[in-house]
Amino acid sequence: MEINRRKSKFKTKDMVETALLTALVFVATAFINIRLPILATGGLVHLGTVMLFVTAIVFGKEKGAIAAAVGMAIFDLSSGWALWAPFTFIVRGIMGYMVGAIAWSRNEEGNSIVLNLLAIVLSGIWMIIGYYITEGILYGNWAAPVASIPGNVTQIVIGLLLGLPIAKVLRRYKKYI
Repeated sequence: MEINRRKSKFKTKDMVETALLTALVFVATAFINIRLPILATGGLVHLGTVMLFVTAIVFGKEKGAIAAAVGMAIFDLSSGWALWAPFTFIVRGIMGYMVGAIAWSRNEEGNSIVLNLLAIVLSGIWMIIGYYITEGILYGNWAAPVASIPGNVTQIVIGLLLGLPIAKVLRRYKKYI
């Protein structure tokens, strides 16, 4: 009797890496915060977006999407933002997928600064739109979400400024991971 075994390209090593990356996204979101004078966000900016960008650029779209979606949704669930968790899962998951897909396109595998920058900008636009729609749905008001846009832009800019250089350094050492 022959057992039909499909070969999965997602190996045990991939599962372990994805779990660790998910934990890093959660920790960066929950515990690494910067206070800035932004009224819309209460002045709090987390570094989860930095870790999202780094994860997707260094490890690709699948790991980027999973780590971003699960890590940030767990933060919402554990921090009193449970109503936001399904929306965060979708918005951040797509964001991680976008960054990884663009950064790894043209066989660049996250090595092109131009593609990485494009990935961050396009995924940032998606984040702003995604969270605008989320707030419109949750609050039943389509004008109020405009106030969150400056905080979201700040989150993306900080993610870009810190994430690109970190990803560049980590790409050099990925073969040792």
